[in-house]
Parts: sequence; structure tokens; C-alpha cells
Amino acid sequence: MTTITLLSAAEAATHNAALGDLLQACVSEGASVGFTDASDREAIQHFWQAKLADISAETALLLVAIHQQQIIATLILGFSVMPNGHHRAEISKLLVHPRYRRQGIARQLMQQAEALAQRHGKTLLVLDTRSGDAASTLYLSLGWQRVGEIPAYACSTAGVLDATTIMYKQL
Repeated sequence: MTTITLLSAAEAATHNAALGDLLQACVSEGASVGFTDASDREAIQHFWQAKLADISAETALLLVAIHQQQIIATLILGFSVMPNGHHRAEISKLLVHPRYRRQGIARQLMQQAEALAQRHGKTLLVLDTRSGDAASTLYLSLGWQRVGEIPAYACSTAGVLDATTIMYKQL
């Protein structure tokens, strides 16, 4: 059975290696999540350290899916720190380990994130995703709206410049 839970910064810190392993596995499979080299463990660990600081500062929340005591998926809900953006949050690092994809885990994480955002008084969510990825279909099925596309936005693990699609959902 898979459970979705919110981790504090202290709890996430105890799972730092597992979070790194998950990110590394997703990048190895070509995920467009900010990294182009899955073997760059130092950059991956640095990323998670920065996210732990955001969670400690209460500017982000980390949802994880746990299966058999292992973290198999994540989602970060980042809060805008600017005064004119306190009503919005950003979805990022929706990562599902390749072995656990197509089981509804990403959908569960997204639904939990939306509920958490509402509990925190957020009325607008935003995200970006590589254009053409399967994730776009998931987001659209959850009521997200497509704003547009930015060409040549991010370099893929294959060295190709991919477009990104910007999406939003009003809560």
C-alpha cells in the first residue's frame, strides 16, 4: 500500500539520500526536472539541501509517497514570498520513480497538494512542464488550464532544447 504524507524539514533530512536516489532515477529516465546529468550526485544533493531550507523557512511543503517504507514519489508545493503573490503557490518536482509510474500516484500527490494549498489560503496554483510530456494529460484531467508554451526553454538529458508549457489552476 502506498501512503501520501507531508514531511517536515527534519523528517526530510533523514531521507536525504532516498530523495537524491529518486531524483537521480527520474533524471536517468529523461525527466525534465532541472538536471541534465543523472550522475551529478553533488548537484542533486545540493538541490535537496536548498529545498530543505525552504521547508524549514515554511516557504515550501514536501509531499512524498511511501511504499514499503521507501519514498517512491515527491511533490513540492512552493509558496510565493512576494507580498503580491501570497495567494498563489507553485507545483514542482512531481517525481514518481520509474518503477511506480502509471499507478495513480502522481494524481494522488496533485490532489493532496491542491487540498494543502487551499488549507494554506492559496487560490491559484501554477506549474510548468515539458511540452508533450505525459504529465500534461494528467494536469489537464485535473482541471488545469494551459496558458501557453515557451520554445527552447530547457535543455534535456539528451542535449536537446525542449519547449515548456505553462499551466494554472484556480482553487
